[in-house]
Amino acid sequence: MTELFAPVDVGAATTLLCDADGTLFPSEEPAYAASAGVTNRFLAGLGAERSFAPEELQRMTNGKNFRGAAHELAAGFGATLADGDLEHWVAEEKEVVTAHLSTVLRPDPGVRTALDRLAGRFRLAAVTSSASTRLDACLDVTGLAPVFPADRRFSAEDSLPVPTSKPDPAVYALAARQLGIRPEQGIAVEDSVNGALSAVAAGHPTIGTLVFVPLPERAARAQALREAGAAAVVTSWAELTDLLL
Repeated sequence: MTELFAPVDVGAATTLLCDADGTLFPSEEPAYAASAGVTNRFLAGLGAERSFAPEELQRMTNGKNFRGAAHELAAGFGATLADGDLEHWVAEEKEVVTAHLSTVLRPDPGVRTALDRLAGRFRLAAVTSSASTRLDACLDVTGLAPVFPADRRFSAEDSLPVPTSKPDPAVYALAARQLGIRPEQGIAVEDSVNGALSAVAAGHPTIGTLVFVPLPERAARAQALREAGAAAVVTSWAELTDLLL
C-alpha cells in the first residue's frame, strides 16, 4: 500500500533515477552473503575478535558500497584508512560478489513490465553505489540491460573522479549534470536509508521502495525512509507505476 508523506510533482519530472541493489533486483541479501567472507578477513586485519554475520553487516552498512562500508567499519575499530590501503580489498570484494550475483539473480517480469511502462513517460537511469562491473552484470542477468543504456548508468565507485558511496550525494549530482536535468526533474527511487539520504541531499524528490525488503522489516524501513526525506513509500513496482503515471 502506497504511503504518501509529501506531494510529488510528477509533472515537472522528466527522468526516473533508479537505485539498483534492492530496487531493481533482490541483490542485497546474496551480495552480503558473498561479501561477508572478504569483509571479515578485512576486519580481522583491523583487530576484530569475531566474525560478523551477513545480516549484521547489512544492518550496519546497507546502501553503501564496500569502500564506504570499510571506512565506516574501520572507524569503529579506531582506524583511519587511506583509499590506497583498500584497493586490494575493493577489487576482491567486487570480483567475489559480482560472480555470485551473476549466478543467483533472475529476471523479474513484474519489474520489467513496470519499467517498460514507465519508459513511455520518463527517461530511465540507474544510480548506484556499486561498481560498474557489478551493475552491468546484474542488469545483464536480470534482463534489464536494454532498459538502462550504458550512458545512463552511474556508479559512485567508478563514475566519479574520486570514488565515494551513498549517502554522499555526489553520484546523484553527477547523474543530473550528465543527463542535463535540474534536481526537481529527476525522481529518485531508493530502498535504503543511505540511498534516500543521498538522493534527498542532491535535491531529488525521492520515493522509497520496499519491494525486495523482507516483510518483517518493512514497517521499520518505511519509517526510516520517511525520516530520511522520502516523499512516498511503495511496496511494489506496480504501486510505483500507479503513483507516477
